[in-house]
Amino acid sequence: MKSKIILFAIFAIAFASCNINHDAEVHDDHEDVKIQFTSYSNEFELFAEADPFIVNKSSNVLSHLSHLPSFKALESGSITIRLIVNGKETTQTLDKPSRKGIYSFDVKPENAGKGQMVFDIKTENRIFQVIIPEIEVFEKEEVAHEAAESVIISKTNTTVFTKEQSWKIDYSTNFPKKEPFGQIIKTTAQILSSQGDEIIVSAKTNGIVVLSNNSVLEGKVVSSGQVLFSISGSGLADNNSSVRFAEAKNNFEKAKLDYERIKELAKDKIVSEKDLLIAQNQYNNTKVIFDNLNQNFSSTGQNVTSPINGFVKQLFVQNGTYVESGQPVLTITQNKTLVLRAEVQQKYSSILGSINSANIRTLYDNQTYTFEQLNGKVLSYGKTTNTDNYLIPISLQIDNLGSFIGGEFVEIYIKTLTNTQALTVPNSSLMEEQGNFFVYVQITPELFEKREVKIGATDGLNSEIQQGISANERIVTKGAILIKLAQATGTLDAHSGHVH
Repeated sequence: MKSKIILFAIFAIAFASCNINHDAEVHDDHEDVKIQFTSYSNEFELFAEADPFIVNKSSNVLSHLSHLPSFKALESGSITIRLIVNGKETTQTLDKPSRKGIYSFDVKPENAGKGQMVFDIKTENRIFQVIIPEIEVFEKEEVAHEAAESVIISKTNTTVFTKEQSWKIDYSTNFPKKEPFGQIIKTTAQILSSQGDEIIVSAKTNGIVVLSNNSVLEGKVVSSGQVLFSISGSGLADNNSSVRFAEAKNNFEKAKLDYERIKELAKDKIVSEKDLLIAQNQYNNTKVIFDNLNQNFSSTGQNVTSPINGFVKQLFVQNGTYVESGQPVLTITQNKTLVLRAEVQQKYSSILGSINSANIRTLYDNQTYTFEQLNGKVLSYGKTTNTDNYLIPISLQIDNLGSFIGGEFVEIYIKTLTNTQALTVPNSSLMEEQGNFFVYVQITPELFEKREVKIGATDGLNSEIQQGISANERIVTKGAILIKLAQATGTLDAHSGHVH
């Protein structure tokens, strides 16, 4: 299957003895002149260094292949290189790399002219293709080297970082994005449980709380119907639930016997219809009272069960505490759906209606989550302020797909709808030096230019670029800090690691 190819080719002069700190040095040995090519498909990055192509002369093509989007080396697979000029092909197949990610081909063109170089990559399950579209084969060696030397890449303000080095780290490159980027409101928010996700369990009668062993502790997982605690009235002079239960039971049993006796007598007209109705009414009343107490109480007190699955968030009483009917005993939460409550300044009141998303960053581990990752939605925003607080409240809802803890504070970047397009880059691509920001622009996959940029707003993941780079310049998006360290050492050779 052929992939849609996104590619470009870069021609450069590279000398084996050249160092990045010796730009003015000139080498006269044509044997060391190299042409550099870079091409991208949907699945691979290809970076190749080749001898100038001359008819009937063997040229080495040292090829570095990286998987996309991981930018890790291709460790196995066969590759066929095809140099196609004027309908004639020169091919070579290598069944495995000479080193991880590196294939060294030797091709001998048979005729001069312009053509293309095709790499057919065969892995275990699929076949891929990467194409370098503009290749020229020359009749004479002098003409070939003159053509290669006519395009020289300036190494001013550049850093060499080889593919072998980038394969060992978390590294990637990409183009800046042109995307809608509205006004950003940066603030803090507190994480709260949603109203339907948390339940307060209260006492249903007066009495002494008896907790169930160690099953009722803050953070303890509980299941629906599990007994959490009991409330006992034993020993209390007043409002003794055990006494009331026994009394209700006795009254019910007496009323039942009386009703059954009078019902039999009524059949023989020994008692009046009125007496039967009074006995039936007494029986029904005592039954209702007893059934209610029997459902919620026993002779030892009231057993209170968990209404939902979740965990104990907060315990308001201790074992042996006297509670009254309706008094909160503990809170159970599921911690599945959370509410972010933030407050913003009044100057943002005109754009609150256009809020559509947010990015949330946890302070304890510096992780940033998008609204889409957490199935977030905007619940409400304030229309007025309070007399004791002049900030405007905003409530957002998220699913707890991360490791959020109820009650914690997070940093939040509230995003608004806009039709304005902006050039943005990931924050991981930005390097800061004394208040100025830089990115590394890729000249070749092994040569990078440090470029100062002017940034605008940030949403916690991406930043707006107002000046410094264009949308068609590929930049380092991961691993920029290590390229910066390589630049600081200044000791890397342009062909470090390329002698295979």
